[in-house]
Amino acid sequence: MNAEMYLMDLKVKLAVSSSIQSVEIIDERIVLSDRGYFRARLILANGDFLEISEYFVCEDEECFPKTYRYQWMDKEQKQLIKRWDNAEHFPGLPGFPCHIHLGREDNVQPSKPINSLELIDIIEKEIKEEMSINPEDTL
Repeated sequence: MNAEMYLMDLKVKLAVSSSIQSVEIIDERIVLSDRGYFRARLILANGDFLEISEYFVCEDEECFPKTYRYQWMDKEQKQLIKRWDNAEHFPGLPGFPCHIHLGREDNVQPSKPINSLELIDIIEKEIKEEMSINPEDTL
């Protein structure tokens, strides 16, 4: 897989996901055939906000993030739900520098690196679970 194919796969996944209501692509660049950048703002099916920012590199048949920040917030964009990133802020955490903030900036847990395609899979699963628990939210 090269950078162009990765971006195409990502945009198709964003377009067809039932967990995503709208997508605004802020920036996308193919730096070389094996690396690129993608940034987008999404409104999820439940009204929540998700911002994706990822600089990625492709090797063999896989693309992986070199630097990333995926921030999921409530619909008013005031309350953090989750943020995955690899800023080098928590050197004592297993899996450093990858970590996830859960609900608050100071609630930091270890994480593994994920790319935007994997992120969308996670979001889809969580949104579907939320909608099955709260079906009235879909009205």
